[in-house]
This record gives sequence, C-alpha cells and structure tokens, in this order.
Amino acid sequence: MFKDQAIGFIGGGNMGEALIRGLISASLFPPERVFVFDVVEARVKYLEKEFGVEAKRDIAELVRSSSIVLVAVKPQTILEVLDTLRGCLSHKPLVISIAAGVALSTLEGRLPESTSVVRVMPNACALVGEAASALSRGKAVTGAQMEIGLALFRAVGKAVEIDEKLMDAVTGLSGSGPAYVLLMIEALIDAGVLMGMPRQAARELAVQTVIGTSRLLESTGKHPGELRDMITSPGGTTIHGLQVLEARSVRGAFLECVEAATRRSAELGKK
Repeated sequence: MFKDQAIGFIGGGNMGEALIRGLISASLFPPERVFVFDVVEARVKYLEKEFGVEAKRDIAELVRSSSIVLVAVKPQTILEVLDTLRGCLSHKPLVISIAAGVALSTLEGRLPESTSVVRVMPNACALVGEAASALSRGKAVTGAQMEIGLALFRAVGKAVEIDEKLMDAVTGLSGSGPAYVLLMIEALIDAGVLMGMPRQAARELAVQTVIGTSRLLESTGKHPGELRDMITSPGGTTIHGLQVLEARSVRGAFLECVEAATRRSAELGKK
C-alpha cells in the first residue's frame, strides 16, 4: 500500500511523535521516507535523532516531497497552515488533518477543489499505541485513499470510518473518553485505600482490572452485559456492588457525560 510513498508531518508534537513511532514500528514507512516540519526547532532535532526522520525547512518543501501530508497542528493555527498548503498541492497528495473540531468544509474550503482530505479524531492513547481513531472522508477521497488513512491510524491502535456528522459524538465518547476512564480508575484506587489497602497495591490492581476487562471484552466479542452476568453470582459481592452503582445512576451519568461533551464539541466547532 505504501510502496514508493512518503509521508510528511506538519507538526511534531506529542500526537505527531506517536504517529511517527507507530508508522515506523509497523514498518509502513522507513525513516528516510518520513518528513517533519515544526516551528520549534528543538522538537524537530529531537525527532530526527530519535527516529531518523528527515526535517524539512518549511511547509512547502515538506509538501513537495510527500504523497501523504498529515497536518498535526493546533486548531488555532490550522487556517494559516492551510493557506500555505494551498499553493503546494499540484501533485495532489492526500491531506489528513487531526486538528480537533476543524470540519471538512473548512479544510476543503481553504484548499484546491480537487484536494483529497481526510479528517481524523484520534485520542491520547495514541501515545502508547492504543488509540481509538475515527476518520471521515472528504468529497474527493477515493476508497483506496481511505484505506491508506485507516492503515495509518491502525498503526497506533483501532481506527474506524464514520460519517462526519457523528464527529462530535466521537469527540464526546472516545476523544474525551480517556479522562472518564481515568476518573473511574482514580475512584477505584481511592476505594481500595479506603478499605485499608496500600495505595500502590490498589493502583496496580485497579489498572490491571481495567486492562484485563478490556482485553476480555475484545477477545470474546461478547456483549458487556453478557460478560458482566458471567461474573455476577446470585446474592454475591458483585451484585451488591452493582446495586449501589445503579442506585447512584452511574450508567445515566455516563450517558449524560458523553452527551454534554458531544454538545460542547458542536458548540466549539461553530466557533
């Protein structure tokens, strides 16, 4: 899929670094076909040393060398980047943006009409190669190009294609989701401490419980409720714990949590 192709990163921050690491580790690209530009010179030097990628002196030089251009900049700077990109796309590279909240209409509106643009919402778990990413295709994107986009983000976790109208829901669920899970883990650790456990032991048990449960759910393919029933004995400890969570409307709180984050994502997108 990536034979004779090169990828250029505009922005070498944490997410850019995570993607570079994933692509090279998965052998999708050799380091010499990965280019990077960042306004912070020290950051570029670090990426060169760490991964053997090639730095480019400006955006135009990077784009001309790349068949795939991945824009990994903050939303507040992307319009300036797009204006620079506009005059450098005569060779028709695939442009991929991970700028949060920046719609395809904005991306396509700033670039030549025939530009193939993919919008992506990854999450912070890309930093450890376990991202949950959703991709939406622009009007000019072909099926083959979409497969390229999915393959890139599967190098750092799971990736799915989704209609752009659902991107705010993606943001509310998986984009913000790590924070919800971290809050839950923190609460479990504190609960263990409350019951007399040493904090480090409580931490290890809580973290491993979440990791193990996720892997169990993924490997079996079963519905979460089915697995929950398997470990909930009649009159046992688990059902008594679940009774408290249901009485406190924890399930409803998660529903409202994702709904609130989705609505806020839509509000920010309009700005």
